[in-house]
Amino acid sequence: MTTEFAYRYAIYFIPPLHSEWSSAGCHWLGRCAATGQQLKQPQIPGVDAHQFRLLTQDPRRYGWHATLKAPFELQTDASVASLLLRLQDLAQELPAFDLPRLQVSTEGGFLALRPATDVSALQTTAAACVTRLHDFAKPLSPADLERRRQSPLTPKQDQLLMQWGYPWVLDEYHFHFSLTGPLNTVSEAEKQSLKHAAQAHFDALPLVRFTQLALFAEPAKGADFQWLQSVELRG
Repeated sequence: MTTEFAYRYAIYFIPPLHSEWSSAGCHWLGRCAATGQQLKQPQIPGVDAHQFRLLTQDPRRYGWHATLKAPFELQTDASVASLLLRLQDLAQELPAFDLPRLQVSTEGGFLALRPATDVSALQTTAAACVTRLHDFAKPLSPADLERRRQSPLTPKQDQLLMQWGYPWVLDEYHFHFSLTGPLNTVSEAEKQSLKHAAQAHFDALPLVRFTQLALFAEPAKGADFQWLQSVELRG
């Protein structure tokens, strides 16, 4: 699949398509970003199905993924083909590795899967994607800067925002798979039900090997993100 002249592009980690992890994540969110297919979500005891659909609305639009380089607009003198070539070159410099064990967390006010152990390989890989692909990204517009600053930022995060177009990169980066949007409207009992359901949904899955970088596109502003292509890491 190719999507020229999309509104934005992003570099994600995704488990191999059609793997147990890919299926589990896509069904949790209710959509497959590779096929565009809407999927039946699990039933969460104590949480209304419509409410669960709303809680997963934000991550569903972005697709089942962990962000490496956040969505960006492509420079006017760049092309998707040149971005993909650079991504392939970068992937050949980065070694594959086993993803640390993931655990369900409500850190940051939303439900997510986060690494429970050593994240050094993840930090190195994400930093390479941010810094080595940055020349493909347009500078943020004043409106984009204002939107990013709606979340409280530390001076360090604001500096990273200005330099790299996103505040949660490099030392501020935290690898995660989003399972919901904000939980501020959810009761404590519902929050615990969601957490227990996520643990049951994902805990029995095998360990994941980090072997690919994935290129995603947002075809038009506000549209669902689509998987375009994955490139293999070295080794």
